[in-house]
Formats: sequence, C-alpha cells, structure tokens
Amino acid sequence: MNTIKLLKTLDALCGGLFCRILPRSRRAGRVAEARRLLLIRPGGIGDAVLLAPALGALRRKFPAATITVLAEKRNAGVFALIPGVDQVLRYDVPREFLAALRLRPELAIDTEQYHRLSAVVARLSGAKTLIGFASNERSRLFHHALPYSHDDYEAESFLHLLVPLGIAPPASTEPPFLSVPQESQGRAEELLSPLAGQPFVTLFPGASIAERRWGAERFAQVAGALCRHGYACVVVGGREDGAAGAAITAGAGGLNLAGQTSLAETAAILARSALLVSGDSGVLHLGVGLGIPTVSLFGPGIAKKWAPRGPRNRVLDRRLPCSPCTRFGSTPPCPRQAACLQGIGPELVVEACLALLPAERSG
Repeated sequence: MNTIKLLKTLDALCGGLFCRILPRSRRAGRVAEARRLLLIRPGGIGDAVLLAPALGALRRKFPAATITVLAEKRNAGVFALIPGVDQVLRYDVPREFLAALRLRPELAIDTEQYHRLSAVVARLSGAKTLIGFASNERSRLFHHALPYSHDDYEAESFLHLLVPLGIAPPASTEPPFLSVPQESQGRAEELLSPLAGQPFVTLFPGASIAERRWGAERFAQVAGALCRHGYACVVVGGREDGAAGAAITAGAGGLNLAGQTSLAETAAILARSALLVSGDSGVLHLGVGLGIPTVSLFGPGIAKKWAPRGPRNRVLDRRLPCSPCTRFGSTPPCPRQAACLQGIGPELVVEACLALLPAERSG
C-alpha cells in the first residue's frame, strides 16, 4: 500500500473518531501580530498551486511572520515556486511531521477540503486560532469553520479561508503567481537546446487515474498537426509517462522529456512554452500559475472548480449527463470507458490550440 492510500485508509478508520473525541477548540486568540503561521496542505500538485494566491494575501497581511507549510512529498516541491513561504515540512516524513507539531503557531489554517486527519493535526498544533473547511465533523475542531462548495474555483475557495482574518478576497486570481528558480531555468535551457530556439507547445499525457488519460495516440495526432503549423512539441511528465512521450514524439519530432525533469524544471519548461495541452492535472495548474496559455481536457473532474479561467485558456468538456463524477478527489470506476473524455477528438484540440497560438505561425 502506498503512502497516499495509507493516509486515506487511516483517515477513514480513525479520522472521524479523533474529530469527535477531541474537545472543541476554545475561543480564538488574537492574531493581529502573529509571528508563526502554519498552513496544512496535503494532497496533490494542483491544490498546492492554487493555494498560491491565498499565500500571497496572507504574506501581505503578516509581512514579518514566519510562514510554514505542512505538505506531502508529492506536492512539497510546488512551494519552492511560491514567493513568501519560509519553510516547508512534509506530512509523510515523521521527523518533519513532529517538527510541525512543535512549532506552536499563533495561527493554523487547514486547507484540506474533506479528510479529517489534517484537522486533527491543526488542533494538536496548539494554535490560538484555527481555521478550516466545515465539510464534515472536522468542523468542530476549528474556531472558524468555513463552508466549502464544489461550485467555487479552488483558488477562490482557499481565499475564503482568510475572511476571518479580515482579508477580503481579491477581485480576481489572475496569474502568474508562481516564480521559477534561476537554476531550474538554466537546466530547462539545456534540455531545450536541441530545438535551437524553435517555438514549442508542451504536452502532458499523464494522469493520476485511468479515467483521466486521453491516450498517447491522440496526443500524437495533435503533435503532428502542430508540427505542420511550425511548432515543435515537448512532452513532460514522470517516468511512467516515458513510453507515451516516445510514441507522441516519434512521428512529429520534438522532445520527450518525460521522467527527466524535477517539478521546478518542468515549471521552467512550461514557462518557455507557447502553450500547454493537458488533461485535468497538477501540470495543468502549474501552467496556469505561470500564466501561459492552456488547452485542457475535462471529463470526470469538475470544470467549474478546477478548469482554468480567462481568455488565454480553452477548456474542452463534453458535459455528459454522467459527468463530472469526481468528489473530494475520488473518482468512481467508469462503466462507459470515460466517454466524457474520450469523446473529445484530436481535431477539436488542434483547433483550440491554433485559436490561442500566434496567428503569424498558426496561419
């Protein structure tokens, strides 16, 4: 059993029990001059990226405070791209988890949307003020328990957690809100050198579950069409995406960098892209956070909550009666072979790409 499944199993077995037996938090303390702030952010890359606007607002409110994020191994690297974070500890590394419990922050914000153990951790931190989402019995552990809606864009949901601190949500969450380290930019330049400066589109064929995989063959058709319009294609992803990347770039040229980059180096490649094509994924949110144009493919996931906003983004979603079916990160097995996603044809993706790419090259 991997760490993610283990944490979810522990949460299901004992998270609710701990939430019920721990005493309710007493009256919230004053946080006007908070010196130590703890944000708890388990989960994947996308959640971490979309927390960036809230972190920025929190830094502006508490410019002299030390902001610590308690993340997981799988998303901790994102916080190196978010200005204003002083320390990152990992939930699933025992010594770092214990270090988080010893921080004694004045303020702790649990940004987890549903699972209960993170609320327990927030309660055990001893913070004078505790804030989190009221999505189940976890709500009794917070001084301020905020409603959570599947109809709100996730970056806006995180900003709602700051309202008890007197921080009004901004008028918009326009990117960019990520910053790529200089050393990662240098590594990206090396990896992209075979393109000799040719404009390129980045493709991410990966997904955390089978229902969100569009298929290497379809990505290859998109890559071939974009090549004919003067764009190289660069595939990014993990080692598990290497074979798909090879198949995608085999006929259209380009570069298969799947499995060859760190998270920060992937971000550096995205930052140099003319466009990103991706399913509903953490890499998609990296591209959004960097402010590059995107074409995204939605099906099981909730587009209203997770799809990029604004004119530089095209969201392809068939809106079948059975979709979206994902709730709180859990997608049931699909009896229709993910028809909501598989029904999006490569020609529609190419058309969306060409609508965003510079006319002088796509024409």
